[in-house]
Amino acid sequence: MENNKFVRNIDEEPEDIILYRPGEYKLGDIESARIVGPKVVAIGGGTGLSTLLKGLKECTENITAIVAVSDDGGGSGILRSEMGILPPGDIRNCIMALANVEPLMSQVISYRFTEGSLSGQSFGNLFLAALCRICGSFDEAVKRMSDVLAITGRVLPVTTADVNLEAEFENGAKVTGESKIFHVKKQQKSRIRRVRLVPENPEPIPEVVEAIGEADMIVLGPGSLYTSIIPNLLVKGVVDAISKSKAVKVYVCNVMTQEGETEGYTAFDHVKSIFQHSRDMLFDICLVNSGPVAEHLVINYDKEGAGPTVIDREKFYTAGIELIERHVIGEGGNLARHNPRVLAAELMAIHARKNPRPGIYGRYDRLILDWMRENMQPGGTGA
Repeated sequence: MENNKFVRNIDEEPEDIILYRPGEYKLGDIESARIVGPKVVAIGGGTGLSTLLKGLKECTENITAIVAVSDDGGGSGILRSEMGILPPGDIRNCIMALANVEPLMSQVISYRFTEGSLSGQSFGNLFLAALCRICGSFDEAVKRMSDVLAITGRVLPVTTADVNLEAEFENGAKVTGESKIFHVKKQQKSRIRRVRLVPENPEPIPEVVEAIGEADMIVLGPGSLYTSIIPNLLVKGVVDAISKSKAVKVYVCNVMTQEGETEGYTAFDHVKSIFQHSRDMLFDICLVNSGPVAEHLVINYDKEGAGPTVIDREKFYTAGIELIERHVIGEGGNLARHNPRVLAAELMAIHARKNPRPGIYGRYDRLILDWMRENMQPGGTGA
């Protein structure tokens, strides 16, 4: 039989659709790869989650961001106390990370007033608050704002219950209110033993449990351990849904420890605390940064009692958790943060290795991974 690329042996992998030759990409192929990309659920809050989402949106359109709603500080706290709505700040940041709008619209939504009674308040927060009144519920307001800004994927508050975060310290002291934990921890000079939601076991919105059940990959972090990641796991049914899921489950450890929360914590200390608030082996892969942190950043963080997260490898080995060390820190800036594109590419590589999809979907996964790696600039900046 004549040698022909469209003629194959029956035992070979089907090659009836030739997507690409490595290194040669067409815009249509990349767009198609994103459309049929894996379903990724990212759980957290704050800057860490929005940083991750900026990278993930280049890999797949099937993203669900699940966001904690226990914040009671800053502009979000003011709107929460004065209008009785859930804190919009972290939700707004995640929506903007996934938004597909003109730069001017992005600037308007992110604009923060500097004078008068609105000083310190974000226009995006006010916009979401207005939608909440118009739509009648916070989760519907989030959907409408997401539509207006044409986001990739979706953003979900983990619950619509009015919850606060309570922290108990190792010396027995307690404090209620997420914004107060930092100051009380500094005063008490004691580690956080446990956090809980008040009231306890709030109901999740149905889409949260549904998204977790359908996910190909579940990512926890990066982000503040006690105030961004763990609060999501204290919502009724979330831990059960993650445990039952067949998805690849990865925890992305913070590049640095955090003043007022995790000073002195090792990478495994972060993992141990998550398990203590959920259940053992909630995830079995931990991705940590192995890249060097710039000296000026180390000096600045050291002034706050924080520093690069130490990787205690033997404890991961003993616990049976796969430890993946990669250079995922962004370069430049005054804060040590992950590089969004590099982090997303590493997560896609983990998914491709741990949960390879058959046929055309697997080819698209390889295409997007190759494209991400080829187009990543050495170093780069975090977001």
